[in-house]
Order: sequence, then C-alpha cells, then structure tokens
Amino acid sequence: MTAPESPRKPDNARLVRRLVAVVVVMGALSWAAVPFYSWFCQVTGFAGTTQVATKGADRVLDDMVTVRFDANVMPNLGWTFRPMQTEMKVRIGETSMAFYEAVNTSDETVTGTASYNVSPDAAGYFFEKIACFCFTEQTLAPGERIEMPLTFFVSPDMVDDRDAGRIRDITLSYTFFRSDAQKSARADVAAPPATAQN
Repeated sequence: MTAPESPRKPDNARLVRRLVAVVVVMGALSWAAVPFYSWFCQVTGFAGTTQVATKGADRVLDDMVTVRFDANVMPNLGWTFRPMQTEMKVRIGETSMAFYEAVNTSDETVTGTASYNVSPDAAGYFFEKIACFCFTEQTLAPGERIEMPLTFFVSPDMVDDRDAGRIRDITLSYTFFRSDAQKSARADVAAPPATAQN
C-alpha cells in the first residue's frame, strides 16, 4: 500500500515572477494608453479631434458649411480668450483664416496651451488645420494682448462620408490651460523649504 501523495508546495519563486510580470505589463499598458489614445483620436477623428494638413484641399465644392467658434479658459489661467468672429460660412474645401484674441489680465507672465475639438464628433476627421496657435504654447506678459490666427479647411471628402455627409454646421471649440511646465514651477515655488534634520 502506497502512502498518499503530500500536496505540492507552491513554487514561491515562480509565483513572484508571475506577479512581477503582471505588474510590468500593467505599467507598460498604462504608460502607453495616453499616447495611443491621442494617436487613435488623431487618426480617426474620434471625440471631435481635428486633423493636421500641410497644404489646402485639392478641390473646392459649391456646398457651404457654417463654422462656429467657441473659446474657454480655465480659472487659474488669468487670461481672457475669445474668437474674433462668432461664425464663418465657407465653401467645403476652401482654405480660410480665423482669429482668436487672448489678453493676459494677471500681473505675471503666463504660458498657456490650448486643447480643442469640433462638434459634431463625426466632423473631426474632416476638419483640417494647416496652421494653428494650438500647435504651440503661448506666452503672454502681464497686460499683453495677442491675435492668434487659425488656417483651416473642411475636407471635400466629408460630403461622401456616410456619417458626416449631411453635416453643414460645425463648432470649433478651444480651451486654454496653464502649461504643465509652468504649473510645476509654481508648485516648486509654493512648496515650503525643506528643514534640516538633526
């Protein structure tokens, strides 16, 4: 008669390796999530993300589209920000220019960066920017006022799209935020100095 087999003791080293692998994979996935999401939105126009073009459209249609302009600022920015025109009627495929105005109403130099989208979301894939103030950070001295241009067109391919083909009203919206670099610098200045330990 044989003795019953004793239950196997878990291989602790193997378990630790598996747990470390899971943590590494989860960390890599979370690190890659933000750039992947940005890439996905730019490629598909998801969530109203606009496109970037290096030149104008290859054709201009007689169909017209109304582009409305919206502006917002985060409360900690210390700027006023507004479109200099509320709307424009443009032909689909026509290269157009619009302007936004920003004024630094604070008593400090402020660097801001703009996020943007269009609505309806389906129009994002067809709204092409050639030049935009949103491509770079903007720095304004106290009391400084600037006019910021935007050069854009609505792609003629939109009229053939199943979802976006009937869109003739598009709202372009910007929100200005204090830049991350400046927020970090302000946090460093506001932090109390470290005290020496005996």
